[in-house]
Amino acid sequence: MSLRIVFMGTPEFAVPSLRALVTAGYNVVGVITATDKFGGRGKGKLIESPIKRYAVSQNIHVLQPANLKNTDFIEKLTSLKADLQVVVAFRMLPEVVWNMPEMGTLNLHGSLLPKYRGAAPINWAIINGDTETGVTTFLLKHEIDTGDILLQHKMPILHDDTAGDVHDRMMVLGAKTILDTVRGLENHTITSTAQDNALTSKAPKIFHETCAIDFNQPVEVVYNFVRGLSPYPAAWMQMDGKSHKVLTAKISSDNGRPGQILTDNKNTLTIACAQGALQITRLQQEGKRRMSVVDFLNGYHIVSKEVGS
Repeated sequence: MSLRIVFMGTPEFAVPSLRALVTAGYNVVGVITATDKFGGRGKGKLIESPIKRYAVSQNIHVLQPANLKNTDFIEKLTSLKADLQVVVAFRMLPEVVWNMPEMGTLNLHGSLLPKYRGAAPINWAIINGDTETGVTTFLLKHEIDTGDILLQHKMPILHDDTAGDVHDRMMVLGAKTILDTVRGLENHTITSTAQDNALTSKAPKIFHETCAIDFNQPVEVVYNFVRGLSPYPAAWMQMDGKSHKVLTAKISSDNGRPGQILTDNKNTLTIACAQGALQITRLQQEGKRRMSVVDFLNGYHIVSKEVGS
């Protein structure tokens, strides 16, 4: 295929989209990804992004600019003569980059825009108790996540889905949507549509301090909060003076005052909410590994009568 594509992305989420383009025979002339970083035990290992590893395996030219406005990078990007740029899970682009190709730059977003514009659309959809989400491809412009929509595909959110579950299914759906969008643009069967700003909602970045669980809320709200933050960054609570991440849980019929710890110190750990209770099934104490509640209670005796103490 003659269409020249530059792909921009970094994490595992972006790999299926790049793979879909390569497998379909598209001419991916370059990949832009994050710089290598030191990590692992002792921070002594140089770690390449998942996108870089895949691109190298396919002999695709890789650029890793620290600064997207750097003159040398802009010259190298220009020399690739892309007709279209595709962005999946990358950082914000300056106009000199996104406005470069004749066909523009399309981005994949993990929501049905204009719903959940922002950095954490999957998390907020689950936290808010939504039963449906999806992916959107749109053309980049100045304001974040506001460009004209090209294509959308929907997907359900199941009642026991975590953010990780939705992320993994969305990764696959996103790859299909990217491929469908590129084909549509190439064949002139897709036309862009302006977003309806009246339907806008936000999905701001989530920080550790905002992940503390408020057990004064109804159990369904608390349950959605835990699901929407699992496995990362994870909702947390204070118990016995230590921070514990709550990774998975289910709704219990137990009752008590909000924040009361209900446990047999053997098999179950349940925290009462304003209406109902949350039975924790998997958690992580600070400085420890993630484990089931049974394994946790096998080596730990809870002293506190309520969370926060």
